[in-house]
Amino acid sequence: MTTENIHFFNTMSRTKEKFVPIETGFVKMYTCGPTVYDFSHIGNMRAFIFEDLLKRWLEYRGFKATHVMNLTDVDDRTIKAARTQGIPIQQHTERFTQAFLEDIKTLSIEKADIYPKATENIPEMVALVKKLLDKGYAYRSEDGSVYFNISKFPNYGQLAKIQVAELKAGARVKVDEYEKEQASDFVLWKAWDPDDGDVFWETEIGKGRPGWHIECSAMSMKYLGETFDIHCGGVDNLFPHHENEIAQSEAATGKKFVNYWLHNEHLLFEGKKMAKRLGNYYTVNDLIAKGHEPLAIRYLMLSTHYRQQVNFTLEGLDAAKKTLDRLTNFVDRLLEANGKRSGDNLKQLIEKAQKGFEGAMDDDLNISVALAHLFDFVRDVNTLLDSNLVSKEEAKEIHDLMSRFDKALGVIGEPKKEGKLTEEAEELIRKREEARKAKDWKTADEIRERLKAKGIVIEDTAQGAKWKKEKQ
Repeated sequence: MTTENIHFFNTMSRTKEKFVPIETGFVKMYTCGPTVYDFSHIGNMRAFIFEDLLKRWLEYRGFKATHVMNLTDVDDRTIKAARTQGIPIQQHTERFTQAFLEDIKTLSIEKADIYPKATENIPEMVALVKKLLDKGYAYRSEDGSVYFNISKFPNYGQLAKIQVAELKAGARVKVDEYEKEQASDFVLWKAWDPDDGDVFWETEIGKGRPGWHIECSAMSMKYLGETFDIHCGGVDNLFPHHENEIAQSEAATGKKFVNYWLHNEHLLFEGKKMAKRLGNYYTVNDLIAKGHEPLAIRYLMLSTHYRQQVNFTLEGLDAAKKTLDRLTNFVDRLLEANGKRSGDNLKQLIEKAQKGFEGAMDDDLNISVALAHLFDFVRDVNTLLDSNLVSKEEAKEIHDLMSRFDKALGVIGEPKKEGKLTEEAEELIRKREEARKAKDWKTADEIRERLKAKGIVIEDTAQGAKWKKEKQ
């Protein structure tokens, strides 16, 4: 395990910090999952792909990761959506939970170890609210709801870097989501309201339902402990959600809640914020229906550093596909290599690529620099392959390194078997080779185009002509 040089940008300190886990060799991480009231759009997926890269890199470096991602299946939006559809909330949220799990599978996002649902952890939330009431950090309002008194928590605003000293005493906000300018006492437990319909729980603290923020505190501490290593989410979660999580968790336990906070920036589509009213709101299935490949979607979102905005365009998707084709073609060439041995020259290229890639990823997942090292390596090895200077054994060593890199990236996958050619195609390839030997380049080019029309791509290499099925 090589972990001494891993650094992450901690939102709490606004600086890069050396990563030191609570328990050597283990990392406990919590990532804010989807609110399952609708299909997740690709802006949501940006966060999940960043978190997947983070987890994969920690595992690459030898950590045993315990990853918890919540599923918010009761909040303002889920209740409103279910009522609009005229169906029970559980029926509504289950549909979108399954859609989310299908989406992450499609994008090669590794599953979390635990997906706790809010509705299945109500007792833990009630216990946490009771503790906050007992300690004097929470109070009841006129309607029986329970609020967190942020004036009782001196460090409130430390994550979002906001000042609340001039907050009007007793100002409250009951909705789950709001802006920084509304920093107020926030709701922990919402007393039942007729608008909630049949969505409520009869508990020791009254009839009602949890506020959104208490859900994540209760579930993260249940599965990871009162203090854990990493908490992730998009910058839109930073305030109020994560700020409120810190306040209610630390007020309840008297302990530091999270050691490292990592937040990813927004995704823009064609330079604009994604919105249904602008007609630029896309789900994963929308893009696949347009003919785009899932791994190209993943690559486009992964290849920009997580703390920078991604400008997601359809042209960018096409470019991402071409980039991935370059990688898969390279892997295909390795599987066929059987040339002379390069020796020390190749050994130095491998060492340089590994050092560069790993060093960049250790530096706050600096993906652009890591990919630059990867593609420099691909270019240099391709030059050797062109000269038939990579032995079968060396090709296996290179392939093993590429597979290891892809354990972190998840964009290449396993090589696809091309299958067999028809007799007609085999005959065309044979005739083309004859034409080339006779230096009849016109006939050779005509046959190449005939094969391409049949979906077969011919590549001329030092080892002779190689064919593959054209990717659709």
